[in-house]
Amino acid sequence: MRNFIKDRILPLVSNDVGIDLGTANTLVYLRGKGIVVQEPSVVAVNQKTGQVVAVGTTAKAMLGRTPGHLIAVRPLVEGVVSDYEATEEMLAYLMNRAQGVSKKILGPRAVIGVPSGITNVERRAVKDAARGAGAREVHIVEEPIAAALGVRLPIREATGSMLVDIGGGTIDIAVLSLGGIVRSKVLRVAGDKLNQDIISYVRSEFKILIGEKTAEAVKIAIGSVSEGAGHLEAVVRGRDLITGLPREIVLTDSDIREAISQSIDTIIESVREVLETTPPEILSDIMRQGIVLTGGGALLKGLDTLLSQWLKVPVIVADEPLSAVARGTGVILENLDAYRDMLIEYDDEL
Repeated sequence: MRNFIKDRILPLVSNDVGIDLGTANTLVYLRGKGIVVQEPSVVAVNQKTGQVVAVGTTAKAMLGRTPGHLIAVRPLVEGVVSDYEATEEMLAYLMNRAQGVSKKILGPRAVIGVPSGITNVERRAVKDAARGAGAREVHIVEEPIAAALGVRLPIREATGSMLVDIGGGTIDIAVLSLGGIVRSKVLRVAGDKLNQDIISYVRSEFKILIGEKTAEAVKIAIGSVSEGAGHLEAVVRGRDLITGLPREIVLTDSDIREAISQSIDTIIESVREVLETTPPEILSDIMRQGIVLTGGGALLKGLDTLLSQWLKVPVIVADEPLSAVARGTGVILENLDAYRDMLIEYDDEL
């Protein structure tokens, strides 16, 4: 009877959603529809009333532009919840948007991707925030496993796969086989750190202060890790630290390479460390299949080529790397019982 209710009745009155809860962006997958929401992980709060006034793209547009009583915050830092109430509000808004016209009687069943290696307390914060946002059942999966499922790597087979998921707050480096993680490392040097590198470089070299949004825009537009991308440049505006007045400069791709070089070296060295501890049989599989890059950072020009040169292993950027984790949660939702052993936590509630 219990299985009949779960398999036949609940799908009629409740939706299934998969959530890639990222530091920079949050994506929501609705079973039967695909990815229906992709928004920046930013919440704008009115400090006078304590109310959330905007979420996602609208809130991100407010970063660095708010009056005194409004504050735009990122509720997740380095992949984990730093502002519980803002996270809950953001999840509630995004889940409601995702469900749209297919809003059902009960709250949704959710599968949420989190960085590998986070603590029980950090996982509990994610779970509680999702429940507070209206989810009736919450399952937690590590992002490398979700991303691997999203790009259709054969991780359930007796063959080794390697994936590097480069997000905004963290980089997940994982070697996978037989449905589990064999070796892994979580790096706090990711997209947000590259933005800070660019801000520091412009401040040091040009004596100009620029904002995080400007740094991110420049990184996306002309950022590269090798000269093969061609000569690129972008106009940047900021505050002159000497005169205090507005000033405009032109940054080139070589400036960005110099700014982020130390962080890129850290990423390469970390991937190398994981490879060095990988069992030989799995290593031979990786050499044959290559390392797959997912996440927004995978789109940094020339990164796949640079990694391949240093590691002597083929490196491939996944198709639609930004949505890999969200698509992976969708794969899990299609047959939750079959993937139960891959989840960190499994709610068995109605």
